[in-house]
Amino acid sequence: MNDTTAKTPFVSLADAVHAMQALPDYLVDAWQRGVLTADVLRERGDIFLAHALNGKPPLLTFEHELLMDGRDLPQPCNYALLRIVPPAGAVIDPAKRPIVIIDPRAGHGPGIGGFKPDSEVGVALRAGHAVYFVSFAPEPVDGQRLVDVARAEATFIEEVTRRHPQCPQKPAVIGNCQAGWAVAALASVRGEAMGPIVLNGAPLSYWAGSPSQNPMRYAGGMLGGSWLSAFTADLSGDRFDGAWLVSNFENLNLGNTLWGKLYNLYANVDTERERFLEFERWWGGYFRMTGEEIEAIVENLFVGNRLARGELAMDGVPINLRNIASPVVVFASWGDNITPPQQALDWILDVWGTEKALIAAGRTIVYMLHPTIGHLGIFVGGAVARKEHDQLLNTLDQIEALPPGLYEMKILPGDADDAFAHLETGGWRVRFETRTTDDIRALNPEKRQDETLFSTIAQWSELNMQAYRTWAQPFVRSVGSRALGDAMRWLHPLRMQHLALSDLNPMAPWVRAGAQRARNERKPAAGDNPWLAWEHQASSRFVEALDTLGQWRDQASVEWVEKAYGPMALGAVLPPEQADEMAALQRAGKDEARARRLALENVDKGGFAEAVCRLVFAGIVNSGAVERRGLRLARRLADLHAQMATHLGLLHAQTHDVDWQRTLDAQALITTFAPEASLESLPKLLPHRAEREHALALAAAVLMAEPRLSDPKSPVSRFVRDKLDVDPARVAAMALSLAQTAAQEDTDAAGAEVAGISLPAPKPPAAKKAPRRPTKPAARPTAKRTAKPTAKSAAKPKAKAAAPRKRKPAAKTQRELRLVVNR
Repeated sequence: MNDTTAKTPFVSLADAVHAMQALPDYLVDAWQRGVLTADVLRERGDIFLAHALNGKPPLLTFEHELLMDGRDLPQPCNYALLRIVPPAGAVIDPAKRPIVIIDPRAGHGPGIGGFKPDSEVGVALRAGHAVYFVSFAPEPVDGQRLVDVARAEATFIEEVTRRHPQCPQKPAVIGNCQAGWAVAALASVRGEAMGPIVLNGAPLSYWAGSPSQNPMRYAGGMLGGSWLSAFTADLSGDRFDGAWLVSNFENLNLGNTLWGKLYNLYANVDTERERFLEFERWWGGYFRMTGEEIEAIVENLFVGNRLARGELAMDGVPINLRNIASPVVVFASWGDNITPPQQALDWILDVWGTEKALIAAGRTIVYMLHPTIGHLGIFVGGAVARKEHDQLLNTLDQIEALPPGLYEMKILPGDADDAFAHLETGGWRVRFETRTTDDIRALNPEKRQDETLFSTIAQWSELNMQAYRTWAQPFVRSVGSRALGDAMRWLHPLRMQHLALSDLNPMAPWVRAGAQRARNERKPAAGDNPWLAWEHQASSRFVEALDTLGQWRDQASVEWVEKAYGPMALGAVLPPEQADEMAALQRAGKDEARARRLALENVDKGGFAEAVCRLVFAGIVNSGAVERRGLRLARRLADLHAQMATHLGLLHAQTHDVDWQRTLDAQALITTFAPEASLESLPKLLPHRAEREHALALAAAVLMAEPRLSDPKSPVSRFVRDKLDVDPARVAAMALSLAQTAAQEDTDAAGAEVAGISLPAPKPPAAKKAPRRPTKPAARPTAKRTAKPTAKSAAKPKAKAAAPRKRKPAAKTQRELRLVVNR
């Protein structure tokens, strides 16, 4: 007997007998699950019809009220502004910035931002923010254009700002998926109306991606460009059915679409019904656009990729993403095959070229990458809402306080032993790590060579569109009509599958009666039933087969497009244009040269405030990261350092009115483009030792660098001692006392412990802690630009007056600070 025969598996007699005994139970269970599944699909069809008859309202689980209807604006559109009514028990802090959430108009209706309690809306309400939601109707207004939608959204954001006069911070705007590029475009021309913008799963660089992971990019080449979308809209009387977009999404995953989703319902019908119906109610709500809207989206974005290139305009004003002055936060996921991280982030390469160009312009971009979640999970995933969205909303003030540059936001498990761990939120620790544009390039190991194909595709698309508009469009519009479009809409396969399995089906009464009987007599098979295990195995094999078929289809599409538009075919007639990234690198070179000249001209100018900002930025660059709790300490240190300096006579009076935002931006530029000279000139900016000690203590407190200063062998300690002629241990003690007092000020609960940083025992000042004192909860400041040494925003008298906190540190704490300094 050979080895193959010896290893061949076989079923024992006992297993065969057990299988035969378990077969009747399995057959009963399988039949009952089948009937119950059919009944759930019948319910899905009825919900689809009821939702359509009710006008397809936004599927928000939260109570809401209409504030503004875009159809009443001078340039009407089908968008509307809703106010989310806080649920019972929710406490809204009027000092916190309002949150505006805009859902995507990509075939489905609005609602995913507030689909469930654990959602973007839910976590924002729990964090104490007033929340507003931008919704839209199923049918567009006749003649509606994308620019009309942009005007309406700007008007809505202005209305939100008007409703919160007590909050000087501008609203934070969240754009989900396709709403993300709309928010980015609006911020580039109306940036004064909004604060930080958050782009969740939003594509801004449409040609980017991997041929093996993101084949959807090649659809434009397969169809010959954007003419087909115009043809569909013309045939339907200037209406484009969003169901076609949803079909494209479903075709990406044949295994799940054709089998996996329904089998998961069948296998778990006893527990999966509610979740399935809830999701399908949103997934089956298809909305329509005007022909002008879909043509502009496909031609300018999906195929043309003109947003990052700056070739679009709004009311005659060029849309240039370089003009976005507010901090930009990008949230993407490696499990997203619709908007992969490359499409969410490569626009940074095409717009800025280098991270130094960002710093030269005073811009801040933060990105966050999830390892596994899919596209829809970014918006509707409960775990994502409780972690990523919750931490992001609780970190917006600190993101505004970041110096200019490119950062990756890391959410790490919290540790109670961390210094000042109580300043973190929700049991998580947030860290901002500095990044370069090379880190963005490294996200795509296959580089960007295939993007040259899409340049040729875009040119071919323009030719096809011109030919269609000249020769075919007049005829198509003459035979097309709104009535024909309505008929085509209801005959779409995605709608037919809902209608066929609804109460419109003559078999529906029998299905309903059979399901009721199955529920009454339900006998699920035991978990160890072998037939159940074989069923799961067979289902898995079938899904794998469908996925393999989809991969073969995608590979064939990629190969065809590469040959058709490559250098040996259309690429020879329509050669690719210069890569956007190359043009951005050329601009960056000029920006950096100009910034370098400015840095050298101003490197030895300034005083105490400039020195503090310079030290903080140099420390962030040196360590490669800054902690969220360090930025929260900075908010309180702004007041403490002024009080301490006034008492000791260290600073001029003008220091109290420093515009910290401009100072930080300027010093970031100087430190980036003249790194050595910026540090060598510190003694000139700080001629007195006491000022150098105070400036170093403030910077060390924000950077939480006390341990490094206390180590006489660390590079930081040697620099402080050799270059600035200051005792690093003394600075560490001052920094610790400042940080402890600032942390106590920031503590919400009265009498909360402050977990300071332990210093070596031989250093008495380091071991000495500022005494605790009774405190009452300190309200967080409301100013958008709060004065702090490391904040990107400035302290303005008006903003400081808005802060509810009025008390000063107790005299005992001031005595402790003086003792430390004198020592």
